[in-house]
Amino acid sequence: MPSMARHEGVWEGIYRHVDLDGVLLDTHRVTVRCELPDDGPYPYIQHNHFVWEDGREHRATLPGILRDGRLWWDVETFHGYSWETLDGILMLNLTRKDEAGANFFEMITLGSTGEHRSRTWQWFRDGKLYKRTLCDERLVSRS
Repeated sequence: MPSMARHEGVWEGIYRHVDLDGVLLDTHRVTVRCELPDDGPYPYIQHNHFVWEDGREHRATLPGILRDGRLWWDVETFHGYSWETLDGILMLNLTRKDEAGANFFEMITLGSTGEHRSRTWQWFRDGKLYKRTLCDERLVSRS
């Protein structure tokens, strides 16, 4: 997955969850740190810090392993994998452990400068689309 290195660093942005009619269900700020350690058991580790306007916070650390040309996760809230398209777009197929019957597909695209990225999630429950997540992020640090 050669394009993964372009995602290394600290990203800040906003996540918006919308229903099928585009009605806002939830919004929160996020800081995401993507690291590609030189050694250790995980070639990729993502650290998320979510903050809502009412003061709620949530943190998650998401280590991934490489297997069969894909990046795989199996963490508390989901399991699944990521792959890269020929154009360097990252795709994810993740099944939720904390929401029965729920899974989502994510697409991550970088702008031409590598300083802005977009993430879109298509959420399904029991095979039926029920919401989308729109993530707008900007790179704030390469370390």
